[in-house]
Amino acid sequence: MAAQSKQPAALTSPGYLVPFIIVTALFFIFGFITTLNMALVPHLRSIFNLHYGPAMLAESAFFLAYFVFSAPSAKLIEMIGYKRTMVVALFIQVAGCLLFIPAAKLVSFPLFLAAVFIVGAGVTALQNSANPYVAILGPEHSAPVRLTLAQALNSLGSAIAPIVAGAYILTDPAKLSSPAAVADTVRVPYLLIAAGLLLLGLAVAFQHLPAVTRTESFRPGKEGGGVAGRSIWTYKHTVLGAVGIFLYVGVEVGLASIAVNYFKTQGMSSLKTASFLVSLYWFGALVGRLLGSWVLTKVNSGKLLGIFGFAAAAMLFLSMVTTGQAAIWSLVLCGFFNSIMFPNIFALGIAGLGPLTSKGSGLIMTAVVGGAIVPYLLGRLIDLLGKLGDPANIQHAFVLPILCYLFIAYYGLWGSKPTRTVTA
Repeated sequence: MAAQSKQPAALTSPGYLVPFIIVTALFFIFGFITTLNMALVPHLRSIFNLHYGPAMLAESAFFLAYFVFSAPSAKLIEMIGYKRTMVVALFIQVAGCLLFIPAAKLVSFPLFLAAVFIVGAGVTALQNSANPYVAILGPEHSAPVRLTLAQALNSLGSAIAPIVAGAYILTDPAKLSSPAAVADTVRVPYLLIAAGLLLLGLAVAFQHLPAVTRTESFRPGKEGGGVAGRSIWTYKHTVLGAVGIFLYVGVEVGLASIAVNYFKTQGMSSLKTASFLVSLYWFGALVGRLLGSWVLTKVNSGKLLGIFGFAAAAMLFLSMVTTGQAAIWSLVLCGFFNSIMFPNIFALGIAGLGPLTSKGSGLIMTAVVGGAIVPYLLGRLIDLLGKLGDPANIQHAFVLPILCYLFIAYYGLWGSKPTRTVTA
């Protein structure tokens, strides 16, 4: 108990508070960009008259970038360090955002997917550099608290993005003259975002950040222990943590992507109101992360993860068996219970890895590809149930994300306990 009471004072190592604040601000960026891309699912369905499965390819393209670029971005960090990788990542996102302009002008689905993929590549590099950087800016015991606080900024960006999408991107196709006019609504928002990212990249480039290039000094292991040659796959809690991240990102993205259309099936006709409710879904994650950063100083992170996993599954089951407002708000509340999942799964997954921390981080971040696979499977399941004549096809497809939440609960309570560390 005494150790827990001292945690707030040891949030970061001496002299690292300002770098922590600067890097945490970047979490806002990839929260905003990631969620704004989710708004493209109903938008692309309107432009190209797509079923749910093909429309979910927008999510698949974005999160496939995590699978493709996680390892290269880890190598990039080794070559040029965390700070320069963050700058490069922001400039890659600028290029992706600018590609939305010709994609909209040509009304090209492949170009839209290419733009999303490039933006995802930039976000991957930013995540790969920012997450471990925040984790190693202080004592290991307070890493979940630091990551949870940083993810709160991620949630703020995520909460704002649907409002922007509802105001400037999502429009009633009946009010516009053609699919080209619908597609054209993305041009100005993404041009402005590109300009903002360019300015932010330049600002970070001129900021002084500690040149932390190796994790060994923060996660010391035994000298001459042969740790460097050890396979990360032998650490069960890390491998299960990667599975947990795969499922968590998949379910969070999948639910957000179908939320607008789901709310319409529950009697909500206004796209702007539906988008606002999606922003509340993300705002719940913001509240949960701010609250969770305090709760984690008093409750074991694995236990809290288990509680939130079971609670999210219960909320989604309630949405599955009810209709109208009850079904809508049950799904919205899932955002609150999603809040502490990513930072806690990540921190639990790299616990005790010592000099293998970077390998564990790389494996876990690669698992973010779940955002490419789980939403697509959810979309295909919705389409399949619709073909079978199921009028509540979206609700009945919730069985898939419920199973994901149950695994996350299992990981928090049992699967996250290390069976070996670098000293074992």
